[in-house]
Amino acid sequence: MSTLLIASGAFVLYIVAYHTYGRWLSQKIFKLDPRATVPSVELNDDRDYVPTSKGIVFGHHFTSIAGTGPIVGPALAIMWGWVPALLWVLFGSIFIGAMHDLGTLVVSLRNRGMTVGEVAGRLLNKRVRLLFLVLLLFALWVVLAIFGWVIASVFVQFPESILPVFLQIPIAIWIGVKVHRQGKSLLWPSIIAVSLMYATVWLGAGCPGMEWTGGTLGAAIQSLNQSLAAWPLWMWVAVLLAYCYAASVMPVWILLQPRDYINSLQLVSSLVLIVVGLVVAAFIGTGGENAAPLVMAAPAFNASPLNAPPIFPFLFVTIACGAISGFHCLVSSGMSSKQLKCETDAQFVGYGSMLLEGFLATLVILAVGAGIGMGWQQYPGLQGAELWGTVYKDWKLVTGGSAIAAFVVGSANFVQTLGIEPVMARALMGVLVASFAGTTLDTATRLQRYVVQELAATFAPRVSPTAMAAEAYDTEFERGVVRKGFSLNPLVWLTNTHGATLFAVGTAFLLALFPAPGAEWSWDTIGKGGLILWPLFGATNQLLAGLAMMVISFWLLRRGMPTWFAATPMAFMLAMPAWALYVDVQRWLAGGSWVLVGVGLIMLAIEVWMIIEACLLWPKVRGVLEAPLPPLPARTGAQTA
Repeated sequence: MSTLLIASGAFVLYIVAYHTYGRWLSQKIFKLDPRATVPSVELNDDRDYVPTSKGIVFGHHFTSIAGTGPIVGPALAIMWGWVPALLWVLFGSIFIGAMHDLGTLVVSLRNRGMTVGEVAGRLLNKRVRLLFLVLLLFALWVVLAIFGWVIASVFVQFPESILPVFLQIPIAIWIGVKVHRQGKSLLWPSIIAVSLMYATVWLGAGCPGMEWTGGTLGAAIQSLNQSLAAWPLWMWVAVLLAYCYAASVMPVWILLQPRDYINSLQLVSSLVLIVVGLVVAAFIGTGGENAAPLVMAAPAFNASPLNAPPIFPFLFVTIACGAISGFHCLVSSGMSSKQLKCETDAQFVGYGSMLLEGFLATLVILAVGAGIGMGWQQYPGLQGAELWGTVYKDWKLVTGGSAIAAFVVGSANFVQTLGIEPVMARALMGVLVASFAGTTLDTATRLQRYVVQELAATFAPRVSPTAMAAEAYDTEFERGVVRKGFSLNPLVWLTNTHGATLFAVGTAFLLALFPAPGAEWSWDTIGKGGLILWPLFGATNQLLAGLAMMVISFWLLRRGMPTWFAATPMAFMLAMPAWALYVDVQRWLAGGSWVLVGVGLIMLAIEVWMIIEACLLWPKVRGVLEAPLPPLPARTGAQTA
């Protein structure tokens, strides 16, 4: 019963937070105005800047920020005990994460949909902008390389998820055309799309329940699944990055928006299944002959798990997306701010999405803390605390794919209490994980394209006649200005949509082509290159969150508004990642991991530099507004990049 109380208590807490703290931020601090002109209308190019209903933007935003972060982080951090993990998720998401996401969304809305790195250049200075963009480039580079491996690993562990993930693409394109081009109502296309998506899950699972037909179709599907799962990792990474290239250069309404939207419907309905299964398990037990009450098998506190780093500061780096994540500032400012058609939608999309992600992280804690105790086929005869202790006996073992597998198995156990067959339950949860990772992968590609274009436009010769004079660098590519002629300078190519996207996926694939650290080169080992730099991502990602809150704080400071609610968590989120990175660098130095040491020291140096720049500016800019944005050039006809 304690698990049910945790879930219901978290749900109520998030509802209250949305209508109190979230409303206070939206109405009293940011003063969201339904009459304000938003970037999607002002700069509408029918590709990146597209006015969109808040329901679709919410789905796109939620699935983009979620990824596997709120699954892997809590599923790993529970080794320090479910109580500290739960407390960080609940209060971190309400007071830090949701404020961060809403704040970066609003600041971007008020700056023509610029990414947070661009806004940093306006609110602080050009040096900070450049440093910020370098951090973004590195973080997204690692994300693209590692998430290809993550999805490929899910396909190998749960091959029944392969077909549903790829069959979502034509369904998404269909709903995109229906809603955007034909102006159809969202209701019926949504119902049809979700029904089709669940049908694909059933198909991918081998058509359970149709054994009476002879099982021919199911056997064929399972044979296809196994053959696809046997593909080498590097081949899956190549296929996934090729898809990401297409999704990044297409107009956002064709694939990215509708796929994320229907994914969100499927994912939210899957979360509902988990909750209902949890309720059933709590009231009638875990089922079977040895039915028992559902209890937390994980310890409440565990100060020193085997081979784990110290809880301080690593709890706040391990659980990122479920509480606060720097990646979210990229989605808020790089994607969602270009799509909201009304400024007041920002609370629902920015603050609300983060709370839903926090609730997802709460369910993950319950699934891996209590759900896997109901049984795991891989560990026959074990249940409860004994099973949990076997799965979570060593930090090094769980940091691989075991954390994701623990969530899939634990949540599938909840779903099975509803009478759903085990293979179908695992397929549902496997598709949930793969879909989350897939939406993060294609969104990260589009974001990396923006960052590459922004950096290239800084150093390239003028590529349009109307650069943003206030900043002294060109951002006209974001507004779709046609450029005539041909340049031999490759930096000019990188200001182009296709050039920047090819650079993004090409460099990510090159990194992925390396084997995992310590592994020999072979066709079977390559594809895990993202793991080389992955140990740096946690601290770097959280560092981005602290720096994004620095941008929010400066935006407030220049307007003479209160800054305590942003500056206080900013200081916390600058200190914790720096502390974690310092500890990691010492460990890597002792182990001879010179690449990690070198890149880690560079990250620390960039943080210190940006903090010094901010401290020097802070006392000088209170009440001093940044220079106004230059007027937009006249726009005639359809403009393409």
